[in-house]
Amino acid sequence: MGTNRLILIGGGQHAKVVIDGLLEAGLPVGAIFDPKLSGVYRGIPQLSHYSAEQFPGALALVSIGSNASRERMAAVCGHSYFTFIHRSALVSAQATVGQGSMIMHRAVVQVEARIGEHVIINTGAQVDHECVIESFVHIAPGAVLCGCVQVGAGTLIGAGAVVIPGVKIGRNATVGAGAVVTRDVPDSATVVGNPARIKTVSP
Repeated sequence: MGTNRLILIGGGQHAKVVIDGLLEAGLPVGAIFDPKLSGVYRGIPQLSHYSAEQFPGALALVSIGSNASRERMAAVCGHSYFTFIHRSALVSAQATVGQGSMIMHRAVVQVEARIGEHVIINTGAQVDHECVIESFVHIAPGAVLCGCVQVGAGTLIGAGAVVIPGVKIGRNATVGAGAVVTRDVPDSATVVGNPARIKTVSP
């Protein structure tokens, strides 16, 4: 991969972890685009204005932790996407991972799991066999999805949460940190506790 072949959209906290993994793997990053930033970070230019004409032929990652913000930026990004799997992650050869997704340090994705586009499987998270994770989901650090779990688009599974086998979690839902999910979760619901119970449902 030649110089300037990767660019990042978003330069916040999640991006720092992504950058660390990319540089550790020897993958060159040509620029970080973020309207709140300028200057240089770890030798990488930080540019406030993104346009598709910059860095022609580069591959992009939308390195933003917020699902909604990541989806908004992916909709306007004019570059093709790079899928990042950290070298310490364990990903079955029988799993599928969509474009723009990020499988972070020491994460596990087991056999026949299906990961959508622009998904974050964060540090140490576990996605077991035959799970289906739709696009723009964030599985936070240390979360565990047992076998055959389904997670709808835009959902956040909080740090350290556990989802038992076969549970279906709807779109744009939030599973609180440390929750133990033993039953299906509807769209746009927030669930917390052990066992997890609905706290709110957004309109």
